[in-house]
Amino acid sequence: MRTYLDAKIMAKSLRERLAREGIDISHAQALESVAAQFGFADWNVLAAKLASAASDGIVFDTVAPIHRIFDEATAREFYVDFLGFRLDWEHRFADGMPLYCQVSRAGMTLHLSGHFGDASPGATTFVFMRGVDAYQRDLSGKRYPNMNPGIEVLDWGKQMTVTDPFNNRIRFCESSD
Repeated sequence: MRTYLDAKIMAKSLRERLAREGIDISHAQALESVAAQFGFADWNVLAAKLASAASDGIVFDTVAPIHRIFDEATAREFYVDFLGFRLDWEHRFADGMPLYCQVSRAGMTLHLSGHFGDASPGATTFVFMRGVDAYQRDLSGKRYPNMNPGIEVLDWGKQMTVTDPFNNRIRFCESSD
């Protein structure tokens, strides 16, 4: 998944792709288009964000909290079937060893682990997102037998909390700003 830090590469790729189809746009138009795709008002705003991210050389690309699981089938039913995450990859050190895998959806990445010591059950992952009402409607329509999450309206925004079968919680939060 590309981030705004890849904006210049994306703009160049966009221009090249459109040129192959006979559509010529300027470099500036490509930059503006990429800025809009990331939700920035214009290229100047995105460029300022790029400059601040690069000022000390430290950039965090992806955060992947680890949730401890105890049953693979139950974890798949919850994370893939119910929450709608995609299983990106899975790993075992050998046959019969516990599962370690990655699931993702819409820019959110989680690692699920059956390994003792990777994480403690009962963790909470706090996620800022957009579209929490739509996500809640989607989940409610699935009729998952163990959960029907609601939306909590708070003074700073909205929050929907889901708890997996291993007592790990994810708080999907949308700011009212």
